[in-house]
Amino acid sequence: MPDPPVLVITDRTQAAVPLPELADILFAAGLRWLSLRDKDLEVGERAALARALVARARPWGAVVTLHGDPALAAAVGAAGVHLPDGGDGCDGGEVAAARALLGPGALVGRSAHDGAGLARAAAHGADCATLSPIFPSASKPGYGPVFGEVGLSRAVSESRLPIVALGGVESAEAVTRCLRAGAAGVAIMGQAMRNPWAIADALAAAPRR
Repeated sequence: MPDPPVLVITDRTQAAVPLPELADILFAAGLRWLSLRDKDLEVGERAALARALVARARPWGAVVTLHGDPALAAAVGAAGVHLPDGGDGCDGGEVAAARALLGPGALVGRSAHDGAGLARAAAHGADCATLSPIFPSASKPGYGPVFGEVGLSRAVSESRLPIVALGGVESAEAVTRCLRAGAAGVAIMGQAMRNPWAIADALAAAPRR
């Protein structure tokens, strides 16, 4: 997992500046892990944006992953991919296919929203899993129920995978609470998009390992 263990997930609809410029701000502040979501973009436009972000990351030694499309991640030189939870019918082939495309060193993550999702991600060979929502989220109001610190701590104790806490992580205090509950990392979206200049506070709460 990248160090410091803070992942920023993109949402250009909330971004204060265009995403390549926003990436520059985040990387200069110390972020080393950015994932391009924005799955509504046309493939060519998304590929161009991904290549721009990968290029912005390179001088900082940062990694860019891509949500949901291993083939596109491979084509643009991304460091890995984040896959959705395939549900109970998922056989794990998506993780194996992603590794075949991206290579054995790729970072392959998976989304989870409950213990069963975490168990599937672990069984299928993912490197880590996001667990959400931890706290109420301004980006997805009403989404839940939330885990809170107690639920996150329980999930960590029951999972074999490193867990990245996602949802409502909007402050340095929230980052600290998640890490104290045992999360291996945290993921931030809305706050980092709206105010990328404040990412230094979140990074300070997640010191480098």
